[in-house]
Amino acid sequence: MAKGCITVTKYFLFLFNLLFFIFGALIMGFGLWVLFDNQSFIAVLQESSDTVKVASYILIAVGSLSMAMGFFGCIGAIYEIRCLLGLYFTCLLLILIAQITAGVLIYFQRDRLKHEMSNIIKGMIINYTGQNRTTEHAWDYIQRTMQCCGWTGPGNWSENIVIKNSSQDLHPCSCRNESHPGPDIKYFGLCEHLSTEPPVFESGCMSNVEKWLLDNFGVILGICVGVAVVELLGMILSMCLCKNVVQEDYTKVPKY
Repeated sequence: MAKGCITVTKYFLFLFNLLFFIFGALIMGFGLWVLFDNQSFIAVLQESSDTVKVASYILIAVGSLSMAMGFFGCIGAIYEIRCLLGLYFTCLLLILIAQITAGVLIYFQRDRLKHEMSNIIKGMIINYTGQNRTTEHAWDYIQRTMQCCGWTGPGNWSENIVIKNSSQDLHPCSCRNESHPGPDIKYFGLCEHLSTEPPVFESGCMSNVEKWLLDNFGVILGICVGVAVVELLGMILSMCLCKNVVQEDYTKVPKY
């Protein structure tokens, strides 16, 4: 009976480690997306702030470590190696503590992060030239797809250096509202308008971007919670199996 329980625990632990490996791959993949994406709001922040880059490296590191721990946990469970199970439990505990600490820090620094993000966007709008093919084109893409203009409203563009110093009446092409009459639509750069009011969207992008971030935050939070649950179950099962392993038999480990 006891041997049957150990066998069941062993294969349950293997299954949870497989899930842990998959969740780690998802976290690492998200970190790589944050690091290399150039077609969304992340690209705007990533070019302007080191915080996002550091966060992406942390996600990649945590994902890679999670994958490694999942792999070693599978080996320790299948071949009943007590030292690997103990190492696996310790690493899971450290990762869980790090995740909780990071979550608490982000929660209490959320207002500061929001303020930093607002300053980044407003600074980018002021210095916008239409020539940068990463940050500026990413912001053009956001304004065009979200049908918004500026951060809090189109008035933010009145502070743009090029627009202020131009003798022409200019507006960002990506803000163009297609329902208004005007010249051919362009996707980036600055366009001239002949009417007294620029044919642009009247709402700012702040509310839309916040909604986008909240939607993506839900996905990230769901993944993190899933990983935490798997970690806790993995810790419990690894300790149960470790206590019931009478003697380690290294001859069962395959030689390569």
